[in-house]
Amino acid sequence: MTTLTNEETTTPRKRLLRTEVPGPKSRELQRRRAMTVAAGVGSALPVYVTGAEEGVLHDADGNVLIDLGSGIAVTNVGNAAPEVVDAIRGQAGEFTHTCFMVTPYENYLEVCEELATVTPGEHDKRTVLFNSGAEAVENAVKIARRSTGRQAVVVFDHAYHGRTNLTMAMTAKSVPYKHGFGPFTSEVYRMPMSYPARDGADGAEAAREVIDRIEKQVGADSVAAVVVEPVQGEGGFVEPAEGFLPEISRWCTGSGALFVADEIQTGFCRTGDWFACEHEGVVPDLITTAKGIAGGMPLAGVTGRAEVMDSLPAGSLGGTYGGNPVSCAAALGAIRAMRERDLAGAARDIQHRAMPRLRALAARTERILEVRGRGAMLGVEFVRSESDDPDPELAARVAKTCHERGVVVLTCGTYGNVIRLLPPLVISTELLDEGLDVLEEALAEQLD
Repeated sequence: MTTLTNEETTTPRKRLLRTEVPGPKSRELQRRRAMTVAAGVGSALPVYVTGAEEGVLHDADGNVLIDLGSGIAVTNVGNAAPEVVDAIRGQAGEFTHTCFMVTPYENYLEVCEELATVTPGEHDKRTVLFNSGAEAVENAVKIARRSTGRQAVVVFDHAYHGRTNLTMAMTAKSVPYKHGFGPFTSEVYRMPMSYPARDGADGAEAAREVIDRIEKQVGADSVAAVVVEPVQGEGGFVEPAEGFLPEISRWCTGSGALFVADEIQTGFCRTGDWFACEHEGVVPDLITTAKGIAGGMPLAGVTGRAEVMDSLPAGSLGGTYGGNPVSCAAALGAIRAMRERDLAGAARDIQHRAMPRLRALAARTERILEVRGRGAMLGVEFVRSESDDPDPELAARVAKTCHERGVVVLTCGTYGNVIRLLPPLVISTELLDEGLDVLEEALAEQLD
């Protein structure tokens, strides 16, 4: 077993357990939470954070945990990145809000200019800013419907797009996201996702099946948009087979539908490119962004072809807090950090370091169906030994053991049987290696 960092160590960026996890102070805060916070809000690991840095979280009991979750792919540039903190301080000292729809400000424009530069494609682009990923997806659908004059929206098995009424309809998984919250928005049609570990189909073959179903069940001239995550997030880090996304994109172009890339979890260097669509040269008509855009501040956007975005009248898009000036400042700092530190390259380095270890782990047991992902977005899918049936219990036990040992990992997947690794792109190799050591030990113990 890996030896924990000595309790006398003062270096903050090392794993350090002073108490059990969660410790007594976190447990007391959890008791207070039960008296005040709605039960419908869950937490993967109820430790209460008092500070965070590049790859570690400090909790109320003095424990230091290795962070392999990044707040669900948000703190790509690390927690409290100086570029982000300085930008926030500077803007907050000037003004915190005017509402862009009332009196605009320059850093909203600067974020839109940056998004036009970093998103795929050389075409003329326009952007509108929002608060959350779900809000961005919902507005992408509004834009697609208004600009095409069509109503149908095509989504995929295992998809996750948000928790609003429309995005719940677009999300595949029922519990906990949808059950009991209907009825949902109509004109949303679900198609099979390319899932190489389970369907065995190549990308073009899987795409042809989808296209055939769309044309027969929906009608090509009814489709406003096909919305897809280039690598699915909550659905299990499902990476479609090569050729699937380009074929779907070509069909959209030929049929007059818009190809919408939901890059909320995959964006901003997470997969080793600025955006996951770039892996196969796919250029979306609209792209939704959030999570990693602003180093932890709430901000989201829809960026798309100018002729599409400008087809809507003034006043049809917006929101009171959309493109808040402090969040915009944070985004400019985060994007500068990504560019200057080459965090896309850092994500590729994480993959090259972690993937061989994960694959070696998979080779030692039949309980891992597949290790997959790109960059610093890696997943391990667990199955039962006698079949390829999902094993969420094993995934949960492994995650719980990691948590108790001071390593934050997350589970995901339609069946909850995937452990996902989303380390900050600035994590040190020492912390990454130690986190993988703990994951390996946790799995070995659960399989004994």
